[in-house]
Amino acid sequence: MQPHAPSHAPSHCKSTGALAGLRVVDLTQMLAGPFCTQILADHGADVIKVEAMTGDGTRVTGPFRADDTLKDFGGYFQSVNRNKRSIALDLKTGTGREILRRLIDDADVVVENFRAGVMERLGLSYETLRETNPRLVYGTVRGFGDPRSGASPYAQWPAYDVVSQAMGGMMGITGPDRDTPTKIGPGVGDTVPALMLCIGILAAVSRARATGQGQFVDVAMTDAVLAMCERIVYQTSYTGAVPAPEGNRHPLLCPFGLFRARDGHVSIACATDAFWEKLADAIGRPELAQDPAFATNAARVRHQQLVIDAIEAFTAVRSKEEIAEALGGKVPFGPVYTSAEIFADRHYAVREMLVDVEQPGSATPVKIAGVPIKLSDTPGAVRRRAPLLGEHTDEILGGIGLAEDRIRALKAQRVVA
Repeated sequence: MQPHAPSHAPSHCKSTGALAGLRVVDLTQMLAGPFCTQILADHGADVIKVEAMTGDGTRVTGPFRADDTLKDFGGYFQSVNRNKRSIALDLKTGTGREILRRLIDDADVVVENFRAGVMERLGLSYETLRETNPRLVYGTVRGFGDPRSGASPYAQWPAYDVVSQAMGGMMGITGPDRDTPTKIGPGVGDTVPALMLCIGILAAVSRARATGQGQFVDVAMTDAVLAMCERIVYQTSYTGAVPAPEGNRHPLLCPFGLFRARDGHVSIACATDAFWEKLADAIGRPELAQDPAFATNAARVRHQQLVIDAIEAFTAVRSKEEIAEALGGKVPFGPVYTSAEIFADRHYAVREMLVDVEQPGSATPVKIAGVPIKLSDTPGAVRRRAPLLGEHTDEILGGIGLAEDRIRALKAQRVVA
């Protein structure tokens, strides 16, 4: 193949998002990779999701609507693959790999989350791809990173969210007591690395546009989780102490955590003495702000249980709504919400964080989480639902110059779907 300039068809650049015109070939599956590429798609990138002939494994994960007669994908896939186009390729065939190579030669970015070495065995390593596309930004997210940037002894270990949460230090400081490490509810061991990969890709794209030279972008899930848990590093380095699960308290700040309400829990975070003074007044205990045992953060940390008892004497006999009326807008405060309460809160409606999308096979739309990054001039958007498997194969192949009869032949040969 010969290097060539990108031939992005105008029809693929209709988005007015900040990343309009950016072409991304997405070879990822599960959560970390698709979450990263979806962020790019939300902000206007043309993301081509290349799937196996059987599709991304999360298509069958569900949950599914009760009336879904199609079951091409459920909630998991819908939530992290919106705004993308899908093509199915058999990469076990030479023709399938040739088509992928042509797609990548026409792209700005390729992202994959295979185990290290898979793309090399397919003859599609970064070093090979950059020969015909020197501006290519090649992004990877793996459990323990790519050997190019540090050969981990665990490089060949498969990893999911719970593995990176465990080995990155997050579970070691989370739990009801020092002896009970606990998994964080959402898949942050995937989504945080995805966010960091997205930042890395955009940094590399910026440089590629200035210099014409792409580069390899590598994020290890465990590294990303450790970076998010940065406090445990300096605590151990500065003091020699090994942090342990802290329950709903904070080792350095007080009050800073969860407090019982009559109908659940609320969070209160007074990181400054000024906020503590306002909280003491709001709960009818202004004298606490003047008491030397509680007047400073250091003193409150030393007498943490007494502080918690004083606050819960106020919160435990009131509902979350009543506490919000007393504390909202005065100190950093928030009720612990269920998803039902999130659906009912006007904040998420006005911020467009609960978005209706079509669910193929179902008579009614479904809701997915919206776009949290708000840009004033080029806002991101949920423009379309997640794609059916191979839904855009014809237009994608047509975009790289394949004629209709050639596409039909490839489908008959089961090279594409």
